Amino acid sequence: MSNVTLTIGGRSYTVACAEGEESHVLGLGALIDRKLATMGDMTGQAETRTLLFASLLLADELHDASSAERQTAASQSAASPAVTARLEQIAIQLENVASQLER
Repeated sequence: MSNVTLTIGGRSYTVACAEGEESHVLGLGALIDRKLATMGDMTGQAETRTLLFASLLLADELHDASSAERQTAASQSAASPAVTARLEQIAIQLENVASQLER
């Protein structure tokens, strides 16, 4: 296991990740930070609530992308197992980051 420090919304969070996944987890943290930046002024909101909103927005984007992929795959009559597996990996990684942020 390895630890990385994510800076999200101006705060630092140290999270554990598998060896070799450090840059990927840092990229996920940067994605969350960018999403928070697009949400506008959340002054007065609890940190947990703000991160929840960001997570919901990212999950919605993932859902939309997944739905679009499924529609495309259905029109081609066969979903690519590699794409499906990758989307599942991304969803799991987002859930892991979210659970680490909740600690």
